[in-house]
Amino acid sequence: MKLQQLRYLVEVAQSGLNVSQAAENLHTSQPGVSKQIRLLEDELGVDIFVRNGKRVVSVTEPGRHILAIAERVLLEAKNLKEAGREFSSQFTGTLTIATTHTQARYVLPKVIARFSEQYPQVKLTLHQGNPTNVAEEVVSGRADLAIATEGLDQFADLRILPCYQWNRSLVVPPGHPLLERPALTLEELAAFPIITYDFAFTGRSKINQAFERHGLTPNVVLTALDSDVIKTYVELGMGVGIIASMAFDPVRDQGLRALDVSHLFENSTTRIGIRRGTFLRQYTFDFIAMFAPHLGKEAVQQVLQAEESESGAAF
Repeated sequence: MKLQQLRYLVEVAQSGLNVSQAAENLHTSQPGVSKQIRLLEDELGVDIFVRNGKRVVSVTEPGRHILAIAERVLLEAKNLKEAGREFSSQFTGTLTIATTHTQARYVLPKVIARFSEQYPQVKLTLHQGNPTNVAEEVVSGRADLAIATEGLDQFADLRILPCYQWNRSLVVPPGHPLLERPALTLEELAAFPIITYDFAFTGRSKINQAFERHGLTPNVVLTALDSDVIKTYVELGMGVGIIASMAFDPVRDQGLRALDVSHLFENSTTRIGIRRGTFLRQYTFDFIAMFAPHLGKEAVQQVLQAEESESGAAF
């Protein structure tokens, strides 16, 4: 049994059972991947995948257990390497952050600039996507940290650290009638066409919940994946925009006006997700503390170790 075989096995599963895609991701050939998985199945004496001709169509019951073990073995192999690097080269390495557009565009730049100044030899990479994509990047091992507001708690293999709370602003063109309202209500807002985030993004569920509690149906005419697109269409006059407050910059967004609507919606919490059992380098702890100052190394370790104890797994 080889680690390479386990990597091939896990990659096929993570590629939706598409062996060709897995081979492309692994920079190798499809026949090579298929051969190594067959050799592993022969060694273990069970079929891991159900096949229809040359196509992999599902995972067998034994295969599900084997995949879970393979993922743990690969994670521990990665942890061994990271532990060695931590003591042999503390100031070099890589750090991959999976996050959403709003975090990458409006929150992370100052953190990344500070981190890069402190750790110039650490290669930092950002992967952007919706919250589900962000979580999957970390669960699969393609990223080290997930930063998002929605979705992370749907993944049992993630350990979640609350970072900060935020709320929303309403953006409108200059001279819009809502600017004259002293205390905007949801009823007044519902009378206008609304442009806001796609349901999977940036606290959209809190917006829906607020309208539902008041028996209102918002007139959402357009949804977008990021704040910049929302602001663009508000400037075009297509509607009023509901965005995360940190996404409005009065200097950059001079063609718009913002109204604080935090009294209409519950706060949302941005969180960091870390894959269960992951060995964290010191510079990863430092990055987390830069992003959320209350999450020092000891605080992070206490949360991770406490959750591991509750699950009965070793950290």
